[in-house]
Amino acid sequence: MTVMTAAAIEDFLDEIFPQRTGTIEGVDEMRATMSLAIEDEHLRPGASVSGPTLMGLADVCLYVAILAQIGPEPMAVTSDLHCRFLRRPRGDRDIIANARILKLGRRLAVGEVQLFSAGVEAPVALVTATYALPDGD
Repeated sequence: MTVMTAAAIEDFLDEIFPQRTGTIEGVDEMRATMSLAIEDEHLRPGASVSGPTLMGLADVCLYVAILAQIGPEPMAVTSDLHCRFLRRPRGDRDIIANARILKLGRRLAVGEVQLFSAGVEAPVALVTATYALPDGD
């Protein structure tokens, strides 16, 4: 069961993490979806979306999925992130991120994020990441 809505998470992130990238499209049980409108600053030579842009969106999207489950927690932080680039992310299409939490424990959350160029069925990248959750005591 989610404890925060997408709108509540947006408000929370506006306060504690205003420099984040992407727009929350929705949250659900152990999941989140975000999008990023691609601008020139997101591109690398060859009109492809840059790796740091993809990894940053994936990181925020998993954080959003976690917040939806645990509530407003500014100190849930990435402790590990691995990105597999699968195909060229075209610079003329927005990027869509779909995060899924695989395990949500007391101290760690593990998840994966698939990234897509909008309108293309095959993913452009797969990110797996672990978040360290603060001690609730």
